[in-house]
Amino acid sequence: MFQDKRILITGAAGSVGSELVKTFLKQGAIVCAFDNDENGLFALDQMLSPAYSKNLRLFLGDVRDEMRVSKAFEGIDLVFHCAALKHVYLSEYNPFEAMQTNIYGTNNVINAAIKSRVKKVIYTSSDKAVNPSSTMGASKLLGERLIAAANHHSGGNITKFCSVRFGNVLNTRGSVLQIFNQQILHNLPITITSKNMTRFFLSMDQAVELCIYACKNVIGGEIFVKNMGSCNILSLAKAISPDTNNFEFIGLKSGEKLYEELVTEIEAERTYYKDSWYMIVPDTMDHMNVKQAQLYKKLINKLPKIKSSLRSDKELMTDKMVYKMLLEFGLITK
Repeated sequence: MFQDKRILITGAAGSVGSELVKTFLKQGAIVCAFDNDENGLFALDQMLSPAYSKNLRLFLGDVRDEMRVSKAFEGIDLVFHCAALKHVYLSEYNPFEAMQTNIYGTNNVINAAIKSRVKKVIYTSSDKAVNPSSTMGASKLLGERLIAAANHHSGGNITKFCSVRFGNVLNTRGSVLQIFNQQILHNLPITITSKNMTRFFLSMDQAVELCIYACKNVIGGEIFVKNMGSCNILSLAKAISPDTNNFEFIGLKSGEKLYEELVTEIEAERTYYKDSWYMIVPDTMDHMNVKQAQLYKKLINKLPKIKSSLRSDKELMTDKMVYKMLLEFGLITK
């Protein structure tokens, strides 16, 4: 479905964004890589142009700039909105900046997509948006709400909007796995927030797969989630370094929680699943157009519903399972 499509990816120089760029180029799409990181775009160009120079377009710009976003969206079929400030403690100290990018930037993407009659917009969110305790999480939650509401105020426009929720994508920039590896490389203690901290994890391939699944199945306003494993951060550290004498417990940083959720108790009432995929139906069915509402009713009549919230401190993987997961993903060697 992506052959010859014009796909724009915001945050294209980031970990997930750059992987989406590669994936869609391989599938024959014309990919517009949009980012405010000049060096990141340059590196992307150096890596991909030898094989895909005819199909790769580089767009230097910021999602905060409404006019630039609007111009970049002209003639685009699909948008994957990955641009965001994602580091929890940095957003705690710079909340206005998080708001500018994660909220106003998302609103600019919505307005430009409607104006340019983009067919689909996939917004990449986070489990930190669920019952948020941080500025970053709250900003991503508002992003989800803006995306859901966009389906109703787009009028007769063709654009469909939906969100995907990630857990921690393993080995992305600034992720806990990279921090641990850097500490080992420099003979430093492995710093662990708490013995009781748990998180959801998925691989980069699974994150990309979730984005593509959402694009193929979007009705409008829903949130897609992949069934993913959760584990104690201590188990992750043990898989990287068996020397537990080198672990240092440093306590929670500002905005952090001991556990995350993929689906809340309230959302569980309208969360349906098929195979390893969850779909959270929007709670704004009354505002939908008749066609959308009918599609939802037809679909949910066929699917089972989950029974409770999805929390990272439930059904944890064992140390052996975590080790095997990292081995299978090629993130450690025997």
